[in-house]
Amino acid sequence: MPRSLAAVLRAARTPLSVESVDVEAPRDDEVLVKVTASGVCHTDLGVMATAEPDRLPLILGHEGAGVVEQVGASVTEVAVGDHVVLSYAYCGECDRCKAGRFVHCRNMTALNFGGARADGTTAYRAEGEPVRGHFFGQSSWAAHVVTTPRNVVKVDRDLPLELLGPLGCGIQTGAGAVLNTLDPAPGSSLAVFGAGSVGLSAVMAAKVAGCATVIAVDPLESRRALAAELGATHVIDPADEDPAAAVVRITGGGADHAVECIGIPAVVRQALESLTVPGVCATVGFQGAANDITIDQGHLLLGRSLIGVVEGDADPHTFIPRLISLHREGRFPFDRLVEVFPLDEINEAIDAAHHGKVTKAVVKFPS
Repeated sequence: MPRSLAAVLRAARTPLSVESVDVEAPRDDEVLVKVTASGVCHTDLGVMATAEPDRLPLILGHEGAGVVEQVGASVTEVAVGDHVVLSYAYCGECDRCKAGRFVHCRNMTALNFGGARADGTTAYRAEGEPVRGHFFGQSSWAAHVVTTPRNVVKVDRDLPLELLGPLGCGIQTGAGAVLNTLDPAPGSSLAVFGAGSVGLSAVMAAKVAGCATVIAVDPLESRRALAAELGATHVIDPADEDPAAAVVRITGGGADHAVECIGIPAVVRQALESLTVPGVCATVGFQGAANDITIDQGHLLLGRSLIGVVEGDADPHTFIPRLISLHREGRFPFDRLVEVFPLDEINEAIDAAHHGKVTKAVVKFPS
């Protein structure tokens, strides 16, 4: 049982504790990955704020990238030494998985948020006591993670692993909402509400898709400026004017598509009301499992649609390589979103992410 470092949540709304944990060797159908770096996602922050005592201690993190260190006897998909990006968990056995709809796996909630393997066990211990893990099938705020071949996406060894982790969730979510869910036609219009890492990924994807008008809405001037550099043709400060009305004005009647990245009810409504007819709004923002939203049904009856999107409707084994290919072509510069922090500054990285001081914080583990 190797000993490793991990950032452990021991009480909700408190800083993480960087400590030594024991990690089990992988089972026959598992993989042990030495994590190089892992992103900080707002889903992690939400769990940190709301975790119940009986669900702790817990290792979070779900945007990891690293090197395969050991594989189980039945694993053929990857080998020791392979560089990999980690993504979400799915069972691979249910009817939805067999149909290729992995993001809608019938076991999605348990496998990604249960804090354990499917059989209820955990691969992590500290001072002889179990520590919950396997968050999104990985818990990549640990220097070593036990995961499954379904969670790992092999990538070329010349790529900088400290930049790649966010491809497994946040960047995949924003880009996938555009390229997979909305699939806008060249020349169409798209508005993005919230220009954090997810929203800026949507902006870059809209440019890739050939959208003629790409509008980014965000209260932070620095993020509006970055959005303009990454492909937004227009930016809106919601403090200056009603953003829905501004989008309608800019597009001459409403956007063909919108991506809502916040989840605050008023913002979801603004994104829906910014659409033309027919138009589709993809909502990816998360404010908790219970989040009541009031909308005017008339907007829907006229032909607009509001659709929820999980992980960008992406199969990470095909979509992450697609994003990497676009990056190599200079068409998807996601590296411009990333700021790297050392592991011993993980709480500072979380604070910076929470207060919008960085676009995408990534925590790098000691070599």
